[in-house]
Amino acid sequence: MHEDSPAAARTTAAPRTPVRTAEPLSESLPDAPPPGPPAGHSATTIERGSFCLARCSCGWSGPARRSRDRARTDAAEHLAAP
Repeated sequence: MHEDSPAAARTTAAPRTPVRTAEPLSESLPDAPPPGPPAGHSATTIERGSFCLARCSCGWSGPARRSRDRARTDAAEHLAAP
C-alpha cells in the first residue's frame, strides 16, 4: 500500500500592506501653543466628608456637590470661562 503525505496546512492570512511613512507634523502645521487652561489657573477637586467641591489656584471655589462628576464639571466650566 502506498500513502500520500498529508497536504501542508493552509492559512488565510490577510495580505500584507506596505507601511507608509507620514511626513512630520511640524512641517504641515503652523506653530501654535497647545490649548489649555488660562495662565494662573489650576483647578482640582477636594473631598469634605460626603461632599466634593472644585477649587482653583486663582481663589475660585465651586459649590459643594455630592456628585464628584458634577464637581469636575464645575472645574472644567471655570477653566473654560474667559
